[in-house]
Amino acid sequence: QVQLVESGGGLVQSGESLRLSCAASGKTSNWYRLGWFRQHPGKEREFVATISWWRGIENYADSVKGRFTISRDTAKNTAYLRMNSLKPEDTAVYYCAAAQKVAVVTTPREYAYWGQGTRVTVSS
Repeated sequence: QVQLVESGGGLVQSGESLRLSCAASGKTSNWYRLGWFRQHPGKEREFVATISWWRGIENYADSVKGRFTISRDTAKNTAYLRMNSLKPEDTAVYYCAAAQKVAVVTTPREYAYWGQGTRVTVSS
Protein backbone atom coordinates (compact mmCIF):
# COMPACT_ATOMS: atom_id res chain seq x y z
CA GLN A 1 0.00 0.00 0.00
CA VAL A 2 1.15 3.51 -0.85
CA GLN A 3 -0.12 6.71 0.73
CA LEU A 4 0.18 10.03 -1.06
CA VAL A 5 -0.41 13.44 0.50
CA GLU A 6 -0.46 16.61 -1.57
CA SER A 7 0.19 20.09 -0.24
CA GLY A 8 0.99 23.55 -1.52
CA GLY A 9 -2.25 24.58 -3.15
CA GLY A 10 -3.76 27.98 -2.62
CA LEU A 11 -5.04 31.18 -4.15
CA VAL A 12 -2.75 33.14 -6.45
CA GLN A 13 -3.09 35.79 -9.11
CA SER A 14 -2.61 35.22 -12.80
CA GLY A 15 1.07 35.10 -13.70
CA GLU A 16 2.22 33.99 -10.27
CA SER A 17 3.77 30.66 -9.27
CA LEU A 18 3.07 27.79 -6.90
CA ARG A 19 4.90 24.63 -5.99
CA LEU A 20 2.88 21.56 -5.10
CA SER A 21 4.36 18.71 -3.10
CA CYS A 22 3.38 15.07 -2.95
CA ALA A 23 4.74 13.10 -0.01
CA ALA A 24 4.70 9.34 -0.39
CA SER A 25 4.83 6.67 2.27
CA GLY A 26 4.37 2.92 2.38
CA LYS A 27 5.67 0.43 -0.16
CA THR A 28 7.11 2.97 -2.58
CA SER A 29 9.51 0.40 -4.02
CA ASN A 30 6.53 -1.15 -5.83
CA TRP A 31 5.92 1.76 -8.16
CA TYR A 32 7.86 3.33 -10.96
CA ARG A 33 5.99 6.42 -11.97
CA LEU A 34 4.36 9.43 -10.40
CA GLY A 35 1.89 11.66 -12.12
CA TRP A 36 0.05 14.88 -11.51
CA PHE A 37 -3.53 15.26 -12.65
CA ARG A 38 -6.10 17.99 -12.22
CA GLN A 39 -9.83 18.19 -12.18
CA HIS A 40 -11.85 21.24 -13.10
CA PRO A 41 -15.34 21.57 -11.63
CA GLY A 42 -17.75 19.38 -13.52
CA LYS A 43 -15.07 17.84 -15.71
CA GLU A 44 -13.10 14.64 -15.81
CA ARG A 45 -9.68 14.34 -14.28
CA GLU A 46 -6.98 15.27 -16.80
CA PHE A 47 -3.30 14.53 -17.13
CA VAL A 48 -0.81 17.27 -16.28
CA ALA A 49 2.63 15.69 -15.98
CA THR A 50 4.39 12.45 -15.14
CA ILE A 51 7.89 11.41 -14.16
CA SER A 52 9.60 8.05 -14.05
CA TRP A 53 10.56 7.71 -10.43
CA TRP A 54 13.99 6.12 -10.82
CA ARG A 55 15.14 7.60 -14.15
CA GLY A 56 13.56 11.03 -13.77
CA ILE A 57 12.19 11.25 -17.31
CA GLU A 58 9.45 13.86 -17.55
CA ASN A 59 6.38 14.16 -19.78
CA TYR A 60 3.83 16.96 -19.90
CA ALA A 61 0.43 17.80 -21.24
CA ASP A 62 0.61 20.37 -24.04
CA SER A 63 -1.43 22.81 -21.98
CA VAL A 64 1.28 23.12 -19.33
CA LYS A 65 4.46 22.44 -21.29
CA GLY A 66 6.98 25.20 -20.73
CA ARG A 67 5.19 26.50 -17.62
CA PHE A 68 5.08 23.52 -15.27
CA THR A 69 7.97 21.35 -14.09
CA ILE A 70 7.65 17.99 -12.41
CA SER A 71 10.47 16.71 -10.24
CA ARG A 72 11.13 14.24 -7.46
CA ASP A 73 13.44 13.70 -4.54
CA THR A 74 13.84 9.95 -4.15
CA ALA A 75 15.60 10.32 -0.80
CA LYS A 76 12.61 12.19 0.61
CA ASN A 77 9.99 10.13 -1.26
CA THR A 78 8.51 13.41 -2.41
CA ALA A 79 7.47 14.71 -5.80
CA TYR A 80 6.89 18.29 -6.80
CA LEU A 81 5.03 20.26 -9.42
CA ARG A 82 6.39 23.71 -9.97
CA MET A 83 3.78 25.85 -11.72
CA ASN A 84 4.85 29.14 -13.26
CA SER A 85 2.91 31.74 -15.23
CA LEU A 86 -0.34 30.46 -13.83
CA LYS A 87 -3.55 31.23 -15.69
CA PRO A 88 -7.17 31.26 -14.52
CA GLU A 89 -7.76 28.09 -16.56
CA ASP A 90 -5.24 26.30 -14.32
CA THR A 91 -7.75 26.57 -11.50
CA ALA A 92 -8.54 23.01 -10.41
CA VAL A 93 -7.99 20.41 -7.75
CA TYR A 94 -4.59 18.85 -8.32
CA TYR A 95 -3.91 15.21 -7.51
CA CYS A 96 -0.73 13.20 -7.43
CA ALA A 97 -0.87 9.53 -8.28
CA ALA A 98 1.52 6.59 -8.41
CA ALA A 99 1.64 3.83 -10.99
CA GLN A 100 3.44 0.51 -11.28
CA LYS A 101 4.23 1.34 -14.88
CA VAL A 102 7.59 1.78 -16.52
CA ALA A 103 6.03 3.09 -19.72
CA VAL A 104 4.68 6.62 -19.91
CA VAL A 105 1.00 6.52 -18.99
CA THR A 106 -1.29 9.52 -18.96
CA THR A 107 -4.73 8.13 -18.18
CA PRO A 108 -6.04 8.05 -14.60
CA ARG A 109 -6.97 4.37 -14.76
CA GLU A 110 -3.29 3.44 -15.12
CA TYR A 111 -2.52 4.88 -11.69
CA ALA A 112 -3.29 2.70 -8.69
CA TYR A 113 -2.64 5.10 -5.83
CA TRP A 114 -4.01 8.61 -5.36
CA GLY A 115 -3.72 11.46 -2.94
CA GLN A 116 -6.66 13.47 -1.65
CA GLY A 117 -5.96 16.50 -3.82
CA THR A 118 -5.00 20.10 -3.22
CA ARG A 119 -6.95 23.04 -4.59
CA VAL A 120 -5.34 25.67 -6.78
CA THR A 121 -7.23 28.84 -7.59
CA VAL A 122 -5.86 31.41 -10.01
CA SER A 123 -7.60 34.75 -10.10
CA SER A 124 -7.49 37.02 -13.13
